[in-house]
Amino acid sequence: MRRAVILVGHGAPAADCPRELVTRLKSLEGRRAASGAGAAPSPEERDLEAKIRAWPRTPENDPYRAGIERLAAELAPLLGGAELLVAYNEFCAPTLSEAVATAVQRGATEIAVVPSMLTPGGVHSEVEIPEAIARLRAEHPAVALRYAWPFDLAEVARLLAAQLARDLR
Repeated sequence: MRRAVILVGHGAPAADCPRELVTRLKSLEGRRAASGAGAAPSPEERDLEAKIRAWPRTPENDPYRAGIERLAAELAPLLGGAELLVAYNEFCAPTLSEAVATAVQRGATEIAVVPSMLTPGGVHSEVEIPEAIARLRAEHPAVALRYAWPFDLAEVARLLAAQLARDLR
């Protein structure tokens, strides 16, 4: 069984991406959400999302993405040989669907999806990512696709306490 892990970050628009693109995208998403569950994105919404996700990224114009990539570089050697891919919930590429497709193309038969969002209560980690995983399970029935979330909050607290102990010396 070939394993892969996909680290999912929230994503952020690049600093030099025109704000009007992001504003228009969010407006269209809001309208679609208000129209009821199951409404498909309009062609304009799909085009804007693709344009924003494909915007050229550097550590200077997207420090969030650079941070997720640094986290991935630290995580990768701790995974016991599983391949690590990065995906973004919004604004950046690749999407979770694209990362899963890449992992499957490379031979993964077991994929764990882990978000960088630590606490419960967020729509990305509690709704959007699980919905995407459900669709991806249907698209890739031969792949064991697991969601490694929610996190043990006692473990998260210990991580934060250890960081504080180092910083408060």
